[in-house]
Amino acid sequence: MALQKTLRTIDLVLFNVVAIVGLRWVALAGHSGPSSLTLWLLAALAFFIPQGLCVMTLSSALPKEGGLYVWISEAFGERQGFLIGWVYWASTLLYFPTLALSTAIFGLYIFNGQFAALENSRAYATGASLLLLAIALACNTVGSNAGRWLQNLGGLAQWLPSLVVVGVGAVALLADGSATPMPAASFAPSFSNFDTIIFFSQICFAYAGLELALILAGEIREPRRTIPRALLISGMVIAAIYMLNTLALMWALPSGKISIIAGINQAISQAGAAHGMLWLGPPVALLMTLAGVGGLGAWMIGTARLLFVGGMDRMLPPALARVHPRWNTPYVALLVQGALAALFIVAANQGTSVHSAYLILVDATAILTFIPYLYLFASAIKLRLRIAQTPHAIAVPGGASGSILVNGTGFLTTVLAIALALVPPSDTGDKTGFFLKVIGGALGFVAAGLVLYRLAKRRTMR
Repeated sequence: MALQKTLRTIDLVLFNVVAIVGLRWVALAGHSGPSSLTLWLLAALAFFIPQGLCVMTLSSALPKEGGLYVWISEAFGERQGFLIGWVYWASTLLYFPTLALSTAIFGLYIFNGQFAALENSRAYATGASLLLLAIALACNTVGSNAGRWLQNLGGLAQWLPSLVVVGVGAVALLADGSATPMPAASFAPSFSNFDTIIFFSQICFAYAGLELALILAGEIREPRRTIPRALLISGMVIAAIYMLNTLALMWALPSGKISIIAGINQAISQAGAAHGMLWLGPPVALLMTLAGVGGLGAWMIGTARLLFVGGMDRMLPPALARVHPRWNTPYVALLVQGALAALFIVAANQGTSVHSAYLILVDATAILTFIPYLYLFASAIKLRLRIAQTPHAIAVPGGASGSILVNGTGFLTTVLAIALALVPPSDTGDKTGFFLKVIGGALGFVAAGLVLYRLAKRRTMR
């Protein structure tokens, strides 16, 4: 049974916004001070724009279900396509705990900070994260329309908190001046400071994800028209949300006092109370929680398609390619994805503080996420002549040399981001342990992918 074509331009734009924009990244940027605004801009030029052009080019030439799995297989062969599809999928198993955790913490502020102390509770983090995961799984399993509306609701729910933060920040600026001093020199990143350099990797990671919706290319209406339009709109919206909200957050609070996870809620609660807007806290926290659940749904439905395509190609158990007879969704792939994500959520909150677990997971996820980008940029370069000869394909401006320049810039930025993600933050107590957990987890998944590929080849040769 075929999957339904239900996704339009507005659906893809909202999907991209809810999948990529994380107001927790705004909190992390605000905590880092005014230089983070310059880093947002640098990362947009060196990574986000090349990423968008790369994805637009590949998707217009090869608009097939499976996205990056198909593109990399076309460029480098089945083995590399399978391995990178596996690594990309595996990165979400580490991403789900960070997204679910931050969403669970946003939810605490629905009650006006009354339960904010639970932010450091592993029991709360685990239980609430599993509940949010179950909601996202249920909505995406019962039908593409239900899942689409969950992602759309999440995308819309990102807008209002963003606007409120800008409003609260502007009120604080006009009433008391900027809470964070912003002399001209403060906007220049201090590249002699390791934490600033490391943060550039996290900024790039915050921009990652434009390729996710394209994994669902087989479910997009008129993909050759819809995809480029959605990518252009999404890119402008995402960059604007990040930069404006980071600036407004620093207007409202001193950068050193901004929580790296709940900074948005903190700003609305504290600055709102100071200026007679305390009532804003609960509804904004509710919207941020809805946006987080939408993000969970977007990543779950997107990456479950990789399991689905792997099952269709018989590189993974064929049962993963089953489509529900009533709901027309790849329900087996979704259930497997949900079960494994739940295991990682539980594991992530064992034996370490919530803060430490969050930072380790962010860096390990970043490395696994960046590895496929190396292949994406390299695929666009290798297939540039074929793309130029494909009718309706959208080539990078400048022809072959333009493709090499744009995708080469993205490739080198990604290499730098991977290297920086391996450097422990300065406030990490056990730096060796941090490094080993990050690199060990990433390499472990790569090795598992190679083993799975060999097993799959043996199975298909019988």
